[in-house]
Amino acid sequence: MTRILQTRIPYDIAAQRRLPGIQPLGLEDWLIRDEAFAGQMGYRDRLLAERRDAVLTMDESARAAAEELLDMVLDLAYPGAGAQVTRPDGVIVRIDRADPMGTLGRLVQEDLCILEKRGEEHVLTAAVLCFPASWMLREKAMRPLTAIHVPVAEYDENIAARVQRLFDGVQPGRPLWRFNALWYADPDLHQPRSVTDRRLEPGTDVPGYLRSERQSVLRLPKTRGVVFSIHTFVLARADAPEGCDGLARVDG
Repeated sequence: MTRILQTRIPYDIAAQRRLPGIQPLGLEDWLIRDEAFAGQMGYRDRLLAERRDAVLTMDESARAAAEELLDMVLDLAYPGAGAQVTRPDGVIVRIDRADPMGTLGRLVQEDLCILEKRGEEHVLTAAVLCFPASWMLREKAMRPLTAIHVPVAEYDENIAARVQRLFDGVQPGRPLWRFNALWYADPDLHQPRSVTDRRLEPGTDVPGYLRSERQSVLRLPKTRGVVFSIHTFVLARADAPEGCDGLARVDG
């Protein structure tokens, strides 16, 4: 059976920093292909084919940024690509430049969100988000950073201002990254949740899966849009590194 979960995370989750916890990242290390590439890409293909409206959005004003992002991803992940590419799992993907976000969603494991400056804040103008962790794309599209992070308790005015400064200051060719890590009862990668849905109280059962997102922020040099990318790792408890038991948990 094709693997859809990973067995390792390529960073030390015990080294969590206070929000926003940003670190520098080399552009060559921005995109990751890991052991679950084939399984996760197959899942992405199905979601884009069957639930496109739930996992993809693009305002027409974001088209130039989306096209620039597609070119950047092709240059980094599929250099020399022509009208189509063959993924490492053998799947052939046609490069549809009329559908840049849909094409991007089938090329890399990362979910990709484009945020562009509108007034004082960056606004989510385009995204392919196949693996949401307790949020829904349709509720966040064309919303500013502060609204996107509602109702995250830790995202107060101080953090919001710091994150906005980060988005204003990130430079082309010099991505930044952070990570989170939580225990989940459900290993499904696709876990949308409306802000109106009541979250369940944690039960007494030991949650079986560790979910960590490697989140990166990157500036597009031409359109100046900011790309927020998410590479999702989900490990069974047996594969989780030591020292994780104290992490917070999400039950529902």
